[in-house]
Amino acid sequence: MSVIAVPASFADHNIFGHFGKCEVFQLFTVEDGKVVSKVAAPTNGKGHSQLAGFLAAKGADTVLCSSMGQGAYEMLTQSSIRVIRGAAGDIDTAVARYLAGELSDNTAAVCSHHHGEHGASHSCNCSGGCHR
Repeated sequence: MSVIAVPASFADHNIFGHFGKCEVFQLFTVEDGKVVSKVAAPTNGKGHSQLAGFLAAKGADTVLCSSMGQGAYEMLTQSSIRVIRGAAGDIDTAVARYLAGELSDNTAAVCSHHHGEHGASHSCNCSGGCHR
């Protein structure tokens, strides 16, 4: 069994672009390569440094996201959570692509802004995803 966590934007059912400010994750339980359940997991105000522990407590072993900072990446990997950066668009489609082996970690999708600096000139290679 595997649990894939995806930061969710319920306004359009797409992957939420700013991992550290995500208010809810979609958790997909996977058995034998197939999704057997999907539930929403609100973060209840947890953010940035608290998300690795939150997701580990939910049983997540993989995170699909558009981009994230190096600190978040390190906290997740230290919690034995695999990080797949570079995912975008519809949440269900991204999970299906990952399960089909069509989505792998894009190491260029690293957000290097400092908190409060999300503007037109930041450098996170998110294709604008973290401006949502």
